[in-house]
Amino acid sequence: MAAAEINANATPFSTRSDQTICLTGIHKYFGGIAALRDVSVEFRPGEVHAILGENGAGKSTLMNIIAGTLQPSEGEISFEGERIRQMTPEFASSIGIAICFQHPAILNDLSILENLSVALPPSVFSGRPMREVAREMLDTVGLALPLHMRAGQMTVAQKHLLEIGKAFVMKPKLLILDEPTASLDQEATDILFGLIRKAMKAGTSVIYITHRLAELRQIAQRVTVMRDGRVRGSALVDDTSDAELVNLIVGRTLEAAFPPKSKRVGGEASLSVAGLSGQGFANVSFDVARGEIIGVAGVSGNGQTELMRTLAGLHTAEGAVTLHGQVLNQPTLLRQSAFMPSDRHLEGVASGLTVRENATFSALEKFAAGGVMNSRREHEKVTAIFGELAVKAPGLEAPIMSLSGGNQQKVVMSRALLSEPGIVIADEPTQGVDVGARFEIYRILRDVSEAGTPVVVNSSDAVELEGLCDKVIVMSRGHVVETLTGDDVTEERIVAAVVKAVTHDVESGWRGTAARGLRHFLQSDIAPVAPLALVTILLGLFVNGQNDNFLSIYNIYNILLLSTALGFIALGQTIALLMGGIDLSVGPLAGFLVVVASFFVTEDMSNGMMLIGFLLMLTGAFVTGAVNGVLIRYANFTPIAATLAMYIAIQGFSFLLRENPDGYISSAVTDWVNRQWGPLPVAFLILVVVTLIGEYALRRSRLGWRLRAVGSNEESARRMGIRIDLTYISGYIACSLMTAFGAVMLMTQIGVGDPRQGVNYTLSSITAVVLGGTSLTGGRGTFIGTVLGAVLLTEVLSAVTFLSLTQTYQYLFQGILIVVAALIYSASRRRAAH
Repeated sequence: MAAAEINANATPFSTRSDQTICLTGIHKYFGGIAALRDVSVEFRPGEVHAILGENGAGKSTLMNIIAGTLQPSEGEISFEGERIRQMTPEFASSIGIAICFQHPAILNDLSILENLSVALPPSVFSGRPMREVAREMLDTVGLALPLHMRAGQMTVAQKHLLEIGKAFVMKPKLLILDEPTASLDQEATDILFGLIRKAMKAGTSVIYITHRLAELRQIAQRVTVMRDGRVRGSALVDDTSDAELVNLIVGRTLEAAFPPKSKRVGGEASLSVAGLSGQGFANVSFDVARGEIIGVAGVSGNGQTELMRTLAGLHTAEGAVTLHGQVLNQPTLLRQSAFMPSDRHLEGVASGLTVRENATFSALEKFAAGGVMNSRREHEKVTAIFGELAVKAPGLEAPIMSLSGGNQQKVVMSRALLSEPGIVIADEPTQGVDVGARFEIYRILRDVSEAGTPVVVNSSDAVELEGLCDKVIVMSRGHVVETLTGDDVTEERIVAAVVKAVTHDVESGWRGTAARGLRHFLQSDIAPVAPLALVTILLGLFVNGQNDNFLSIYNIYNILLLSTALGFIALGQTIALLMGGIDLSVGPLAGFLVVVASFFVTEDMSNGMMLIGFLLMLTGAFVTGAVNGVLIRYANFTPIAATLAMYIAIQGFSFLLRENPDGYISSAVTDWVNRQWGPLPVAFLILVVVTLIGEYALRRSRLGWRLRAVGSNEESARRMGIRIDLTYISGYIACSLMTAFGAVMLMTQIGVGDPRQGVNYTLSSITAVVLGGTSLTGGRGTFIGTVLGAVLLTEVLSAVTFLSLTQTYQYLFQGILIVVAALIYSASRRRAAH
């Protein structure tokens, strides 16, 4: 049939019981720019309905509207015949809608088990042990990974499989798969298709977004094509041809998918790799002649990515890499190589920069003369290469994250080419890129190769390797098992070489197991606790060697009692930092609450008035936390700006209430708060209990998972259905309430309402949290480490006194501790990553 015969008016005008979901007249605008215009489409139970379109056609926007993460500007949504007033992620999940996002909603700072626990509703587990259900889910998608493994250590393909597993385990009525095979190899793709067919038989309606027409023929029954935010046509898959679909997708006919291969045979090698061995691969050798493109094939996770990163100079390795007769070491490789990573979000784009800045930041010297940038030349070059790659962007100064995923990938490629590299390393270069853009990328890679620049391409798509590459090396378990050249480079030969490979792992046995165990420990949040405890013990022993009274029962009691106030305040600061925020107001708040107490908790007040004083302290803390949270979430203040404003305001209120120290705290209350059990303050024991409860909640409860999820990746957390605003405001309230408990301890230590007290606790609390190993960027941390940090800081202050040193040394030692802690923390993270 002709392309024009595809039903471009497939518009459902009424809801029917045989429709799972129906969208009618959907419009979506971003800042006045239309992303979707009058989109109407229906999806039926027991059917796979494919959505095709170029990057930026509006496919992902439409899916986000169905999933509730975006709201339509106009139009109606009906689910099983019932009109939906407002779709939200929580509501979508409750009625049986599951989505597998193109960019997986995975929280890198949480473990695999925690990711599943926070993303899946309790009904999925049905009273069964969480670990058992999680293990079955991983087995279903072929993931043999430890449940305690941090998600940030997973490969892109593994994250996609985890996202797929999360979607299927919910047994949804409507399943949305957005580019699910973009980073999967053939084996994983076969597993996915088997799961889809099983879901179809159960009556699930499947929406399948893809750029691969071959997949369309394998799995879909119906297809809808989108272009420029509109539906361009809809038809049964069997009733239309690939040519007709491509015509609708790009608005023109593509003559060929791949450019002609190099006519040169043999000749001197421009790139030679000999005996290259590194992390995850061993003894890799190959040559690339001028005009050749070499491909790297194999099941994902068999050393391909590690090899690509080594060739880009990002990893060290043994062996020789020779470029145009010159042997290159790692620093030279890093300068000579242009690397296109497979995970554009993690490594490809800088989210805070514009489109232009992302395209040129690695080639700025090319546009400068005498150290001065030539903006006109920069714009000309960027505009020209964007034209060649057909990059669709609102403008060169638009935020990079405003582009579709495929267009972001094109910007990454533009940057690689603008740097005029000696070698191009492309790891999954067309992952998530539409059919039209793929042709442009293939052509550009071929032109670069013909110009004399060696090109190395890693791809999980055997058809892509066959059409693009002149030579292919097939890897299995870190080894090259076959090298294909010329006419032998075919899909059949590549797949056969992969499935028939018989090799052994590069890393095996107890050494590999021990290394993995150490790596997991170093990546864990609890890892900084051990060295911190050791430093605390060694410092105590050293100072006691200089002064025998340092480790006396009396001094230990004093250190622990003084560290209790800081400990509670630092626990609150930890909550803020875990969310990716910070609270500068905790110090003045503690002082303000002591001032409030000085009017009620005094010798001449009744027990009832004292109780009112404590309740006012808690109320003041609650209001402060709530205001901080509201300013950040609803008034668009940054955490620093909001809490700094609160810092100034609270300090002002303290001086309004008392200009000078006054209002002496009841000695009975002081004695009661400071009582001891043996050599230990009871208040410190309460701090320990609160810390252990908080640590348990942080690791084992939905509240703790959601708190860390918000700090790890707010957008992913939102797509999981977590109520971000509520979590953030609740977190700041909890932070202030912990400060109130610290204020009670401070009140009994200073014994008077002094508006000047408490301010120093802001810096001290941040110091204790940093010492404890909590990440300043959010998502990672431990309450246990924070309390140990508070104890160590207090111990340092006491040590200065016992060693008869001046106050200057207090700040000097605190600064040294912070620097050392930061260095140890970052070094352990880097070592674990390697």
